[in-house]
Amino acid sequence: MRVNADFTKRVAVHFDQNEWVASPAAGIERKMLDRIGEEVARATTIVRFAPGSAFAPHTHDGGEEYLVLDGVFQDETGDFPVGSYVRNPPTSSHTPSAKEGATILVKLHQFDPEDRTELRRSIDGEGTVRLFKDEREEVRVLNLAPGEKLDLDASQGLELFVIEGGFQESGEEFSTWDWLRLPPETQSNVVAGPSGARVWVKSGHLSEMI
Repeated sequence: MRVNADFTKRVAVHFDQNEWVASPAAGIERKMLDRIGEEVARATTIVRFAPGSAFAPHTHDGGEEYLVLDGVFQDETGDFPVGSYVRNPPTSSHTPSAKEGATILVKLHQFDPEDRTELRRSIDGEGTVRLFKDEREEVRVLNLAPGEKLDLDASQGLELFVIEGGFQESGEEFSTWDWLRLPPETQSNVVAGPSGARVWVKSGHLSEMI
């Protein structure tokens, strides 16, 4: 399966225009943002867990990072409420579930194979909240004031996911849970909407896909 697999192109996926697709696990649905592969895939996905649903125990050979968008996500290491950002490195394993339901943004098989850094933290904060940075990539949350303009340096590629509020980029409006991927060697800007914007941003990791 290949979904938005040409990393030389700008891609925008609007939450309300993307259909839920059933997963192999009962009560768990997905909105695929990009994907290369079948059930084991390099993928960026919004995943919705119905109350009481769970995946079978599994190992993340290529690593996993996720952001909890709604509800409480759970595994053997604890409960992760809205605003939790988690990195589970290659070789890590768990049994994900959601007793009362949850929705997450998750990225799979996109880690450096040698990365063994585990991370659990909240995205709460003002201005720019740096969640993770190494020599390969940086992950941040940006809190933009109403009407604030932000220049985007996507020289090595960039992904933006709207957590709250909205912005405009290249004449296109983005609102809550919309996703934008800019290819390497791109320069652009966003302008926050009238209620401002909280945006998850990942950069530096896409040049290897070209």
